[in-house]
Amino acid sequence: MSFRMTTVKIAGMSCNHCVMGVKRALSAIPGIQNLEVKVGEARFDGNVDLEAVKAAIEDEGYQVISVA
Repeated sequence: MSFRMTTVKIAGMSCNHCVMGVKRALSAIPGIQNLEVKVGEARFDGNVDLEAVKAAIEDEGYQVISVA
């Protein structure tokens, strides 16, 4: 679990449709706060299981490059 500002770099996103899909998927994860998603990146605060974040992004069809 992580409680800090987390930045996830994401490959395969190219448009606002991609952004909305990732935002919808991450919004469903308990504990995520202050979520911001743009093409290629998601940022959020919260006490979050980072494996759940990775799985949600990959379930949308994108690849997680890094988590910091």
